[in-house]
Amino acid sequence: MSSSSDQSAAEFYAQTYDESVPDWPGEIEFYRGLAAEVRDKGQGLLEVACGTGRVAIRLAQDGTHTVGLDLSAKMLAVAAEKIKDIPNIRLVKADMCDFDLGETFGLVIIPGHSFMNLNTPQEQVDCMQCIYRHLIPGGRLVVHLDHQSIENFTWLGSIVGDKGGVFEPDGQFLHVRTGRQIRAFQAWAYEPATQTAISTRAWEALGDDGHVIDRWQKKPDRIHCIFPFEMEHLLARVGFCAEGVYGDFYRKPLEDKSSNMIWFAHKPETVPV
Repeated sequence: MSSSSDQSAAEFYAQTYDESVPDWPGEIEFYRGLAAEVRDKGQGLLEVACGTGRVAIRLAQDGTHTVGLDLSAKMLAVAAEKIKDIPNIRLVKADMCDFDLGETFGLVIIPGHSFMNLNTPQEQVDCMQCIYRHLIPGGRLVVHLDHQSIENFTWLGSIVGDKGGVFEPDGQFLHVRTGRQIRAFQAWAYEPATQTAISTRAWEALGDDGHVIDRWQKKPDRIHCIFPFEMEHLLARVGFCAEGVYGDFYRKPLEDKSSNMIWFAHKPETVPV
């Protein structure tokens, strides 16, 4: 059994992302409805932090002009394999805090909690300013975040203590390229002072006899836990008009027990004097 490097672990994560990360309930139909609105107006869509194209590719398949942006070359390589017969999608390797695509869009989306990978106020502002510049006047922004519900607070408290940094089972899946059964594990910790959750992922490949034949461990990801007023202030600081926030992809109101926040905002039609 071998323990692989950060590079090979990142490649493994990219190759198996589609098998290990499911859609949220109602998520794809939600984005399809928004994409149809901009498509009918002859406008395009940008997905920031598109990863392997889990969302962007399906929207492009519906006929929407789509650009997917991500910093990970390994993730984009997986996405590129899936878009060979889709003419209306473009993939771009770029930092979500610093990009210039040379075009504007009617809709920008950040699905899958990806915005939470930005860990400082300046990173958040830089990303939002880039998005603002890439939206047409009146263009819309949709950001999917985790919601720090009462249940989540309890969990976050638990990973500050004894459970912090302890690997626990996180499901199993079949590696699409090798056919091997994969066991996933995840360890969490939390830094209250910075509102940062730290996630470390590991995987084990099982041989035909059920024994572990390989193991990967990804370097820790730092995930900023964003609260509702924090997001509202951020949008206003950059110049967006916040339209509201939902608690799920069925457009139910955000409530104490909601596990998600789906924020809607738009760029003003005219710049205030």
